[in-house]
Amino acid sequence: MMPGKILAAVMLAMVISATGSWQVQDWHMGQKLADLNLAHQADVTTISNAANAQTRKVLEKQRAAEQARAELDAIATKEKANDLFENERLRRAADDSDRRLRITGSCRANNRNVSSSTSMGNARTVELTSIAERTVFDIRAGIIADQAALRALQNYVREFCR
Repeated sequence: MMPGKILAAVMLAMVISATGSWQVQDWHMGQKLADLNLAHQADVTTISNAANAQTRKVLEKQRAAEQARAELDAIATKEKANDLFENERLRRAADDSDRRLRITGSCRANNRNVSSSTSMGNARTVELTSIAERTVFDIRAGIIADQAALRALQNYVREFCR
């Protein structure tokens, strides 16, 4: 054989060997990539499931807190409505003259707030005018609303701001 043909045969053998080695390496690399892809998919699935479970827990806690807040609000609203209803009942009774609003107190003549020269004495009852009665009931309704709001806020702080 001639040296050119031997060289060509050796070159051809080298190309075939290199191509075969390349192909085998490609198969191994493809298998590794497939294995990595499966592992990646398994990790993504695990992370996704954990995130979904955590989201469900958070939503359940949020729903429970919202329900508890709604219950507290309902209780506070009912108490306030009952107190305001009682105040309105007393106002109507005073307006209908079934009952009168009287204030018991004492005044001394030497008090700077008393403009009269006569004294009312101690432990006397003062009957208010109808306008003053309405004003007192309006003030009382405001106090009831403020106390109800304060109680609701205190309950909220006790229950949810621990």
